[in-house]
Amino acid sequence: MTSYLNTENIARNKDGVEYHPLKPFLPENAKVLFLGSFPPQRKRWSMDFFYPNFINDHWRLEGQLFFGDKNHFVDVEAKRFKIDEIVAFCQEKGLAFFDTSTAIRRLQDNASDKFLEVVESTDIRALLHQLPHCRAIVTTGEKATETICASLGIQVVPKVNTYVTIPETNNLDGDPILLYRLPSSSRAYPLSFDKKAAAYHQMFKRVLG
Repeated sequence: MTSYLNTENIARNKDGVEYHPLKPFLPENAKVLFLGSFPPQRKRWSMDFFYPNFINDHWRLEGQLFFGDKNHFVDVEAKRFKIDEIVAFCQEKGLAFFDTSTAIRRLQDNASDKFLEVVESTDIRALLHQLPHCRAIVTTGEKATETICASLGIQVVPKVNTYVTIPETNNLDGDPILLYRLPSSSRAYPLSFDKKAAAYHQMFKRVLG
């Protein structure tokens, strides 16, 4: 099985600095690039891939929207996500994943963006260069959205369920790339699962067609 762990980065962790533990997942056919802030601590992982926390609903939202079953990617008994099925699905649909920070410090013992200190930011344009058909960057948190706006020169930070055009950025098809902000898939975000699903559905409908 292919490993998506960046073992060299993990070995670099010291003095409170964590380097990104995963390699960017960038299918060549990707039309959507999900960018979060940084993965949670390893003790919270249920698989070695993006959105690994079992109580985060990202993969349940994808299951509900594409298969009509929020547990499509969930091994309920083992309390894990089905990584092989997730990877195959993302490759088929053209979904890419990484984060806006490549190195951080955690100011508290949790995964809250509020307590993440960015040590190194991701070169987002370098990621887009590897995704010639990308139509949208999608964020699900305020910190990731603000980081991208600062990096790409976006003057107006989009509110939840809205998008803006990224200036001076076009894909190989000549279309402008959008920055689309969605509600967080974290259960700490105060919105029902069904309303989150509706928001994600609208994004996918617009971007994937």
